[in-house]
Amino acid sequence: MSRIFLSKADVTQVEEEFVLDAVRSGWVAPLGPHVDAFEGEIAARIGVAGALALSSGTAALHLALLHLGVGPGSVVVLPSMTFAASANAVAYTGAEPVFVDADVSDANVDPQLLLEAVDTLVAEGTHVAAVMVVDLFGRTVDYAAIADPLLQRGIPLVEDAAEALGASFEGRCAGSFGRAAALSFNGNKIMTTSGGGMLLSDDLELIEKARYLSTQARQPVPWYEHTDIGYNYRLSNVLAALGRAQLTRLDTMISRRRAVRRAYVEALADLPGVRFLPGDGSRPDAEDNCWLTTITLDPDQTSVTADALIKALAEDDIEARHLWKPMHAQPVFAGARAFLNGSSDRLFRTGVTLPSGSVLSDADVERVVHVARAALDHS
Repeated sequence: MSRIFLSKADVTQVEEEFVLDAVRSGWVAPLGPHVDAFEGEIAARIGVAGALALSSGTAALHLALLHLGVGPGSVVVLPSMTFAASANAVAYTGAEPVFVDADVSDANVDPQLLLEAVDTLVAEGTHVAAVMVVDLFGRTVDYAAIADPLLQRGIPLVEDAAEALGASFEGRCAGSFGRAAALSFNGNKIMTTSGGGMLLSDDLELIEKARYLSTQARQPVPWYEHTDIGYNYRLSNVLAALGRAQLTRLDTMISRRRAVRRAYVEALADLPGVRFLPGDGSRPDAEDNCWLTTITLDPDQTSVTADALIKALAEDDIEARHLWKPMHAQPVFAGARAFLNGSSDRLFRTGVTLPSGSVLSDADVERVVHVARAALDHS
């Protein structure tokens, strides 16, 4: 039996043809016509004025925060339930991350607790330079509860949409909220450029300043002149060609992931203690891209733990993982301030991500279901 991966890249002859075109054109170094076209196509897809192709989603977050004046002496408020890249981008600027706990219904940040954290910090005299939210596992944050209140408080919003390309909130695409947003095209994402990311914004001044910093902050003179510290953050033309090919197939790949999600729900939702995130039809305003299908196991209804289920799947060569370990529980951020309600710790303890890639066959899904049901029936 072949190994079933959590979220394997979905690459076809279409991608081969685009990459071959880039190689044969001679544009194999950073930048080139595929980069320019990719930026325009992503901006049009998301519905924003500008896009900047970069080496990672983390780079996009870093540049957005720098433009907003984030740095030493300030804080950025962000979710605790996220991948480390979100918090690392804050640390790169010299600012302090302040973590906020999750809404247990979908693992995204708790909007009320987020605003309470902001108000508490401001009342204490702390400079809150920005709020970063993360559209987790391919589902948007509740922007109706967050965006306007932050605007009224004069605090800029940055959207980490690394996991959410193709998702939407109230008909508006993930990646179009706040002052700036970041996408990731890492190998395990909904679409990939192998490695890479995109900075998105309606603020073209922000995009152009980030473009300048992302190319080592070179001055427009005939020699190498630098008046600012810059970064080597740009995407290569070859990888942009791969991304353009993936973009032509994005809707098909999302459709397949949604079908995989439906198959898991139909096959596993009846088991005691199994709950899919998001659950109970919550938040009909949000359309999920189903990047990862995640479940939680209620210890009051099943004796099977997340560790045991992951181990059972691994024994059949099926990759499954825990949900993100919260940032407030990470040793590297042990001293950081956090506003907690216990949700992200519980989600980490009880949550499992199931194989979710668009390359999964029906037989692959049936195999995952068979092993998962066998393990969960021991409860």
